Amino acid sequence: MHDDADDRGQDAAVDLQAWWDDIRIASAFLTRLPIATDEPQNLRSLARASRAFPLIGLGIGLIGGIVYAVADGLSLGVSLAAIIAVTTVVAATGALHEDGLADVADGFGGGRDREAKLRIMRDSRIGTYGVVALVLALALRIAAIAAIGTVERSGGVIAALIACHAASRALIAVVMQREPLARDDGLAAAAGRPTTATALWALCLGGGIALVCERLSGVVALAVGVAIAWGVAALARRQIGGHTGDVLGTVQQATEIGMLLALAALA
Repeated sequence: MHDDADDRGQDAAVDLQAWWDDIRIASAFLTRLPIATDEPQNLRSLARASRAFPLIGLGIGLIGGIVYAVADGLSLGVSLAAIIAVTTVVAATGALHEDGLADVADGFGGGRDREAKLRIMRDSRIGTYGVVALVLALALRIAAIAAIGTVERSGGVIAALIACHAASRALIAVVMQREPLARDDGLAAAAGRPTTATALWALCLGGGIALVCERLSGVVALAVGVAIAWGVAALARRQIGGHTGDVLGTVQQATEIGMLLALAALA
């Protein structure tokens, strides 16, 4: 009986260590924070680590929310506070998802066929469609945050940012698990496909965080996020036959924006 207790303790320690490793890998990939990790191992382990994506989103949202609260406390106004908060989040993530959104907009908007779309998406240069998509995405996020801040002040903005950043990154893991790869190389192919259990962990964590932060409004916002993620995935399947790393970035951006707008409408 003593041996069984020791085994359970060792299993719990191993599981906690695995979670900690996944958090470190997810942090190193999703942010520009100085997290020490081996890059090749990071990519090979990214599918498993995707269960921790919502936890990293929670941290990113909290950083943005705190910066918003400080700016608002300095009487800078909700619009300027929202701009500073979004700028902080973009800096913390290295514009990872914004880059994906711009590439998808250029590829889907400018490519005549699947091969052309994929070729454009891989091009590091940004085109007209990408610029327009980025401007609109930033403007919508700033406007939604300012609208929430006007009604609910800093506490409401912090809760909204945590909910939206956590849930939107959970939906990345779900799309990774459910959708086929558009090509055999690239970041998404290197990361691999999460297991169903991993995707469910991510969805439960992201959904749970959103519901705790926003309660009934979180239910509506989460439903909006799921619908948008499904729509982006369906569009990508039709345009290029599946998902890529850029498509996953677009899923995050589109769902974050949709959820913020839903919460602004319900504020």
